[in-house]
Amino acid sequence: MICYHARWVLPITAPPIRDGTVAEEGGRIVYVGPRADAPGGTDRELGDCALIPGLVNAHTHLELTVFRGLFEDLSFREWIVRLQGAKVAVMTPERFLDSARWGLAEGVRAGITTYADTCDSGVVLEAMRERGVRGIMYQEVFSPSPEPEAVRAAAGALAEKLARHDALETELQRVGVSPHAPYTVSDPLFALVARSGRPIAVHIAESDAEERFVREGEGPFAEAHRARGIPVAPRAESPIALLAKLGVLDAHPLLIHCVRVNGADIAAIAASRSTVAHCPISNAKLAHGIAPLGEMLDAGIAVGRGTDSMASNNRMHLLEESRAAVLAQRARTGHHDVLSAARALELATLGG
Repeated sequence: MICYHARWVLPITAPPIRDGTVAEEGGRIVYVGPRADAPGGTDRELGDCALIPGLVNAHTHLELTVFRGLFEDLSFREWIVRLQGAKVAVMTPERFLDSARWGLAEGVRAGITTYADTCDSGVVLEAMRERGVRGIMYQEVFSPSPEPEAVRAAAGALAEKLARHDALETELQRVGVSPHAPYTVSDPLFALVARSGRPIAVHIAESDAEERFVREGEGPFAEAHRARGIPVAPRAESPIALLAKLGVLDAHPLLIHCVRVNGADIAAIAASRSTVAHCPISNAKLAHGIAPLGEMLDAGIAVGRGTDSMASNNRMHLLEESRAAVLAQRARTGHHDVLSAARALELATLGG
């Protein structure tokens, strides 16, 4: 048995313990409490620090770590176009894998032991297995055209990828599906994925451009679709309402961002027992706004903290993300006591 002693131990589910101990035996934590009551074992003195559970990053794109700092001061639509162009121009499966390895190394150094990753290339599962971290890789699927042949093609390609991934699942690493977002996924494809029975994650209610696209059939995403000959029309009162209409909320998905949600949206999320990945720094960098975090928590929604990709954040640091979340919510609400530091740390661990 190894006993780790620290000035502070933060169990999260209980008050902080001064002069605490965490004991581990055979890969399992067997004791958390005061040092005075700790079992005997090999001592590891950690000194004047706080020992906390592993952090949980509720939304990443590990394959995009290599794009850190390359897409600054861009509109959301331009950011997407530049990112996609760079992926096609310079990336290979091997480079995506190295990028994911780099992201995991950075994350582990920042205390992140668990990841919910959305991935297009499909390499993140291998990187997670190599590093021994816990996580789920949501295989992305795209097809904005509602034409039956386009939907069948996307579904077929997704099935082939999932069949390969399933063989690599372990007790620590799992596979899910991510129908990317309303501006890249048609209604029929959303509905098809919703019935897959797999864990689902979707980027939703993130930007003004997305909201206009769904509600009005207008804006930069609508213009891009029409230029490709893809029909565009209003689809729902809100992006969340769209997911409810298509049955996606019935699958209890992980909803990424949820910046632009109203009271009805929040009620629908809570009623469906869907969960939310809150990414305050990415939301700020891309000028999307500040999510109504307090309202979602008050509604009983399970919320985790995410960094998003390094292409939209530049750092994978959940404690920094938590500080940004606290400050942003106090700026948004005008209340000095909104989202305490303790609650913010809870979202970065137990919440995730």
